[in-house]
Amino acid sequence: MTPFSKIEEYASQHHGGLKALNKKLTKPKSKQAIKAQADNLWLSAASKGVFQAGFNWQIIENKWPHFETHYKQFDLAFCRSRSDEQLEAIMKKEGLVKNWQKTRTIQQNADFFYQLSQEHGSLGAYFSQWNTENYCNNLQYIMKNGARLGGKTAQIFLRRMGVDSFVFSNDVIRALQLAEVLDKAPSSKKAWLSFQDAINTWRAESKRSLNEISQILAYSIG
Repeated sequence: MTPFSKIEEYASQHHGGLKALNKKLTKPKSKQAIKAQADNLWLSAASKGVFQAGFNWQIIENKWPHFETHYKQFDLAFCRSRSDEQLEAIMKKEGLVKNWQKTRTIQQNADFFYQLSQEHGSLGAYFSQWNTENYCNNLQYIMKNGARLGGKTAQIFLRRMGVDSFVFSNDVIRALQLAEVLDKAPSSKKAWLSFQDAINTWRAESKRSLNEISQILAYSIG
């Protein structure tokens, strides 16, 4: 496996040196800031990620105020209690996207998030407890139990909410291949374990967050 210092060197060469590279990187929020974010914000961000997947991101961004209005700012109690008929009626309102499969996930994820919130006190409390040593297990749990939160959707949603997160973009996958860590985005238990071992090693070496490691891997490609 390639030492992270070498990957960082490649990224720095592509982006004007280490100081310039560091300015490009986003960092995760503090545990306190993550914990303070209300439950509805998590559902809104997750839902936006679902609707943006495979669609023009800016179009969804422009429509999102309409979603916020019609779904009562993504209040969990409101969204989880919607019947199929009620969801269909909302979906047909002006300014929304008429995609039933994605619309259905708003109710499903509201119910999933409600259970997490009840168990941990709030969604912010739950996500603030994540630690990088268990990142892969935590991410897989969200991907498995959330509705349409597989692929990069959960990763992007978590990054937007400030959770220390890895995003398997095409450039990141290519960098992981060159570093002899993975051939593709992990799917098997063995691959996830290998990836967790790799990020644990790189974090210990670099003292950087997963956000930074993920972005530096991408920047190392060019």
